[in-house]
Amino acid sequence: MMGKRYADDELLSLSGIQHFRFCKRQWALIHIERQWEDNLHTAEGHIIHERVDDPFFNESRGDVLISRAFPLVSYNLGLNGIADVIEYTRSENGISLPGHEGLWTMKPVEYKRGKPKIDERDEVQLCAQVMCLEEMFNVRIERADFYYNEIRRRIHLKISDDLRHLVSSLADEMNELFRNGITPAADGGNNCKLCSLVDVCIPKLTKKKISVGAYVKRHVQDACANDS
Repeated sequence: MMGKRYADDELLSLSGIQHFRFCKRQWALIHIERQWEDNLHTAEGHIIHERVDDPFFNESRGDVLISRAFPLVSYNLGLNGIADVIEYTRSENGISLPGHEGLWTMKPVEYKRGKPKIDERDEVQLCAQVMCLEEMFNVRIERADFYYNEIRRRIHLKISDDLRHLVSSLADEMNELFRNGITPAADGGNNCKLCSLVDVCIPKLTKKKISVGAYVKRHVQDACANDS
């Protein structure tokens, strides 16, 4: 196992890697400039996760144990967060669990409000959860699951080496941008229509290479000057 690359006070939100894959500017507005706007999609997502994220609720179904709202951390990726559900299945190739006989394999299950995406934004988030578990428990996890609320079924995700490398690359870039306080320019395109921050982002400002906060400050200063 690799040595720690990041300290506790350097860890970024794991869920942010989904925002980062969707739009790097959106991620920076949320996590660097602390801007946030809810739309219908994000509000529905909060409600669905509230139903899942009860850290005191665990259950057993025969040879399957279920743990909810499981804390995750990776000092190699520089990320921490919460897994919606961890499923443990009895297996001779697993690990021991306190209070339970036998050996168990673990698999995260991520709940999503919509349906499978055409890009990898969901996949990188779930793979990052897997990589946290692998680092925390010194295990190898080959598969994880999504549950999409809109289609009401699970989708299996194979955790390939290519996906792991993508997650590592995205995490490195996130940490570098955060460390330097850089908000990237907007890419534009159809993603802007789906973004809850489109009115905050103001994509045309990216040509001026200034932050939203700096733009607002300048606008207020100009307004005050005109009134005086």
